[in-house]
Amino acid sequence: MKRSAGLLLFHHTDDGLEVLLGHMGGPFFARRDAGAWSIPKGEYEPDESAWAAARREFEEELGLPPPDGEALALGEVRQTNGKIVTAWAIEADLDPATIAPGAFRMEWPPRSGQLQEFPELDRVAWFGLDRARAVIVKAQAAFLDRLAEHSP
Repeated sequence: MKRSAGLLLFHHTDDGLEVLLGHMGGPFFARRDAGAWSIPKGEYEPDESAWAAARREFEEELGLPPPDGEALALGEVRQTNGKIVTAWAIEADLDPATIAPGAFRMEWPPRSGQLQEFPELDRVAWFGLDRARAVIVKAQAAFLDRLAEHSP
């Protein structure tokens, strides 16, 4: 069973609580909005702790060190693909224009024999909770609900 871990940044604005989500890079998500946004996360092996993986993946996906601060455990969810995702929330500000996303390579177009490189996340943005629920990977919406329960 595959496992992923990630960090969900949040901050408070005059309009309420906002979370930072990343739009998944690559050709499969290029024209999608709903279900194409995720917390910055990634897979890890059994010999790595979920917490260490969440911090490592944040840096790999955004090109920035993970913020310091008190981490709120948001627990786990199981996505429709069977992957278990563990997340923590940290209150922090981040300017989306400062990201330098990591990349991955895949054969594209399919069966072409050509490898192309795509960003892990092609953009990041701050969302209010209602808008975030509309665009985030369905199972990850539970993280938004858990954050809202613990946030003033």
